[in-house]
Amino acid sequence: MNLNFNNYQFHYLLTGSKNQPAILFLHGFMGNCQDFSTIISLLSEKFYCLAVDLPGHGKTQVSGAEDCYNMSNTAQALMELLNILEIDKSFLFGYSMGGRLALYMSIYFSYRFNKVILESSSPGLQNIQQREQRWQADLDLAKQLEKSNFKDFLLNWYNQPIFQSLKNHPDFDKLIERRLSNNPIELAKSLRNLGIGNQPSLWQELENIKIPMLLLVGEYDRKFVAINNDIVKLSANIELAIVPQAGHNIHIENVNQLVTILKTFYH
Repeated sequence: MNLNFNNYQFHYLLTGSKNQPAILFLHGFMGNCQDFSTIISLLSEKFYCLAVDLPGHGKTQVSGAEDCYNMSNTAQALMELLNILEIDKSFLFGYSMGGRLALYMSIYFSYRFNKVILESSSPGLQNIQQREQRWQADLDLAKQLEKSNFKDFLLNWYNQPIFQSLKNHPDFDKLIERRLSNNPIELAKSLRNLGIGNQPSLWQELENIKIPMLLLVGEYDRKFVAINNDIVKLSANIELAIVPQAGHNIHIENVNQLVTILKTFYH
């Protein structure tokens, strides 16, 4: 389904009954709303599931300037989407890039969400110099997206250590095919504007988290285990769960465990 308002034409999938509690799902970089199809199929009897293609991804189209892709404007647009769909309050689930966006929304639009789960995510970079270095790296990657062979870019992207366990998953080839449905020019816009290099650090805001939040990291994802161990120390409203037999992509690598966690936390 598609909804057109302001500078956005959002593509989204709604599954389940409107009479059930709603969950908003936000995917990661180069993903789309189909990334959560297996999870949603196991949840839709008890939840009203909304999965959205974020700006620059899937079938969502943006007609405005590039700042429409940044965190604050994307978050505001998603609030408007919830308004139009008459979802006053929901649960929130975000993975990686979608998790960073979900954290931002949890801080600045906390009244719209009951509970939040962040999978393999972070509050951004605290150090200004690190952020500037990452900004430059994101700009370089965006140029690669615009100029290089997209499939080569994808295969190189998934050669990163955090995706090692994912590459061994039997559905990895299907994931690559799904990623190829994206437009690399649009992905480059997302990377420049919603990437970690352009994201304001949210570390100082963590102590202000007012709603229950659960952080999920896969046991093989050492980098994000360390980051999330630091996050959980900063607020009594934040919990951490380390999921076995999974790396950065828990929703693919250990679906059953993830669904069990969601059902328990979103009760």
